[in-house]
Amino acid sequence: MRTVWCAAIAALMLLTSPAAHPQAVLPDRGGATGLRQSVFGLGLAAGMVSGIGLSFRHHLPSVFSYQITGGIVKPGDKLSYAIGAEVQFDLVRSPSTRFFVAGGAGYYYSGTSSHNDVEGPGRFGAGVGGEIAIGGGFHVSGELMFSYFTDGSVLPLPQAGIHYYFY
Repeated sequence: MRTVWCAAIAALMLLTSPAAHPQAVLPDRGGATGLRQSVFGLGLAAGMVSGIGLSFRHHLPSVFSYQITGGIVKPGDKLSYAIGAEVQFDLVRSPSTRFFVAGGAGYYYSGTSSHNDVEGPGRFGAGVGGEIAIGGGFHVSGELMFSYFTDGSVLPLPQAGIHYYFY
């Protein structure tokens, strides 16, 4: 009997609760030209093409945006850093999601201050990505980039990020 009451209360709560509207990833497009104003994002990003660390994203008043990412760690004599940039072109934008194509480049360093131990430290890539609002101005993104390393390797690799957007 207790299970029936719990199920009835849960169903009643679902049926009578107001519809939730997700926070928009970006403001609604201003017609075919894209955004009416710039939107900025700060956060963290990690990928083998576009850098690892703190990230700045700028959505231009159009379907284009760019991202700059970089980070550095120096425990003792070992130095590691990564810096990269990415451009994105929106394919689809809805109130809670965004799908895009992207291209990026980055440079990765790990070793002593005089010698880089990373094979293929320069990277270039192109691929597709998506972004979804998770609430409170925060958004998570994921990408699959076909990555070219300067040592000749080509690999499909994921990238991820979380950003807080503001105007």
